[in-house]
Amino acid sequence: MQLSRSAVYTMLQTYAEKDRIITVLPPPFIRQASPHINDDFDEAVKNAANGNRTLQAGLKISKMIVLGDMATGKTCLVNRLCHQVFDANYKATIGVDFEVERFDILGIPYNLQIWDTAGQERFKCIAASYYRGANAVMIVFDVTNIVTLAHTAQWLEEAKQANLGLNPLVFLVGTKRDLMSEGAYQQIETQARRVAQGLGAEYWAVSSKTGDNVEALFLRVAALAFNQAVLQEVQGCETHKHTATVKIGEKLDNTYETRKRSKCAACRK
Repeated sequence: MQLSRSAVYTMLQTYAEKDRIITVLPPPFIRQASPHINDDFDEAVKNAANGNRTLQAGLKISKMIVLGDMATGKTCLVNRLCHQVFDANYKATIGVDFEVERFDILGIPYNLQIWDTAGQERFKCIAASYYRGANAVMIVFDVTNIVTLAHTAQWLEEAKQANLGLNPLVFLVGTKRDLMSEGAYQQIETQARRVAQGLGAEYWAVSSKTGDNVEALFLRVAALAFNQAVLQEVQGCETHKHTATVKIGEKLDNTYETRKRSKCAACRK
């Protein structure tokens, strides 16, 4: 795994850049091509962020893996976001590259780990070992190569096999949008949206060369992953509270010990 200097720097940052501050839920690329129907963060998440409920101390972190066939532009996409650069010279990723983007979401510091994986078959066994624990899966295809779209279901299946019991967010992203005319692209979009629906994914089309929709895509990913993570934490707190109630004949001291051992700060109130 290659850890870039920018990833180390970002992890040490104590604040988010201005364009990484999120106060409202960013919109999808196409509303009809998203399985997420809410226009804003969950009310429980907003209440938690506003201090009505104490969240676990520490930085919030989510892991996203970027998958797809070789030469679909995965690394170019990540580099456009993290370094604001575009390199047209293709260089295959060996194993996994790692980046971190720092956000401030509803006033809460948040890091999105981005795991850029190899698309070549000979490196897949290495890359697959990093799939586990993913909170979001971004499957990339090349809009100029329809075959790469056909392979996206297999990529998602491999990610799901590595994350059994989890429910990661899924994004289907078409790259190299700048290389297609509007008419030709519309035909691809129709097929891509159909595939995205079958995958339970939110669809996006981007251009790493021009930067079109790249930042908007990752802001959306970060916001949805944050919403999911905080909501799970809040719901976990509620579960702890219900299990810590006093039963008939139970000693009060035992209940106190149960509450004290809880990992969630909100449950110790």
